[in-house]
Amino acid sequence: MVKKLNVGCAGDIKKGFVNLDFVKQEGVDVVHDLNKFPWPFKEDTFDEIYASHVLEHINDLVKVMEEIHRISKKGAKIIIRGPHFSCGVSYRDPTHKRFFSYFTFEYFCNPEEYYKRKEIGLFEIKRRKLNFTRLAFKSLNKIFNPVINSNPEIYERFFCWILPCSGALFELEVVK
Repeated sequence: MVKKLNVGCAGDIKKGFVNLDFVKQEGVDVVHDLNKFPWPFKEDTFDEIYASHVLEHINDLVKVMEEIHRISKKGAKIIIRGPHFSCGVSYRDPTHKRFFSYFTFEYFCNPEEYYKRKEIGLFEIKRRKLNFTRLAFKSLNKIFNPVINSNPEIYERFFCWILPCSGALFELEVVK
């Protein structure tokens, strides 16, 4: 049976997932502070982990990614959504501690980048993309997403402050 974890679910309770949040509310299966380690799961438990707009709130992204790796099975799919660093609206939330770049998770994939602490990377990037906007103006994604994703390095270096995007989506695979 496939085991899935919805990290920091808040009100986004997903059927078929173990819904984890730090606040006990209807639909939350496990109440736990993501900044406290270890998380209350055994090693190699999950086949999929979904974290939407939660990792920008945690204290230590490196420790959290190591914990996600620990509780995931080899080959597990990790889906992460979060605010792009150019999104002005993201700065309105004083609980945000970080923002994401198209390249943020390369740190966890390349052992040369990862402080040479690991012989292999923790993850492999399977897919990533920037989204121009969310919700009300979703149709603008059809126009701007191909432009901003055609060359993310040039976009983030030169154009993201002129044409800021809303968020970033990452799909990682666990390497063990």
